[in-house]
Amino acid sequence: MPLYEYECQNCGQCFELLRHFTKADDPVACPKCGDSTVYRLPSLVNAYSAGRSLTQGASNCASCIGKNCGSCS
Repeated sequence: MPLYEYECQNCGQCFELLRHFTKADDPVACPKCGDSTVYRLPSLVNAYSAGRSLTQGASNCASCIGKNCGSCS
């Protein structure tokens, strides 16, 4: 099951939930304030092929020389 990150628009609390992908955008209450104005944050993905990361460096593009994830190898 995927791990999704959410942020509460009311109090700014960020939290993670393990949910089935079909339930990723279902309503959820903030664990801190209980408010339901919560939105899902974009997820980072890391893919592997033949034991090599296809997105190496993509999770920290600010440190890439080219400042473009497409230039990472």
